[in-house]
Amino acid sequence: MEWTRAADQVAAKRQQLDAFLKQVERRALRMAELATQSRDDALDIVQDAMLVFVRNYQDKPSNDWVPLFYRVLDSRLTDYHRRHQVRSRWLAWLPVGRDQDDDGDALAELPDPADVAPWQRIADGETGQALDSALKALPGRQRQAFLLRVWEGLDVADTARAMGCGEGSVKTHLSRAMAALRTRLEAYHG
Repeated sequence: MEWTRAADQVAAKRQQLDAFLKQVERRALRMAELATQSRDDALDIVQDAMLVFVRNYQDKPSNDWVPLFYRVLDSRLTDYHRRHQVRSRWLAWLPVGRDQDDDGDALAELPDPADVAPWQRIADGETGQALDSALKALPGRQRQAFLLRVWEGLDVADTARAMGCGEGSVKTHLSRAMAALRTRLEAYHG
């Protein structure tokens, strides 16, 4: 009897965790795409963030999951940018162009034009493209504060926990992001 109750609790926790990950998946992917400018890299980062989150935080109270998950995602994005920066420094020393022995198929490497991301379907109009461009132009911390506060609806305290900074910093980043977005998107306001 005791064993079945424990098994039921584990199954319920797993279902709750699966539902949470499905809930944040698309928005996390969008955040990662904005930060990396690459769908493939964003998919890898979100998957890695989910794995790390499950491994380290699944036993935390479910009320804490949202800021914890976005903290892990932020950490993974920071790691990506560090690796990208180091890789760029090293690649600058290499000769430009591909190795002549490379048998890669250039056509196979092109992205499939029929593969449209879910967020692209939503924001495929002129206004959506302007918003996308404006979000990409924001500095990373401002974009992160905007997406967590406005898009995710986190409160200031949870956003601060997710970003690993103080509540005052969240308010400053959000204020600057809103001002920059307002300026860039004035032409699209009614």
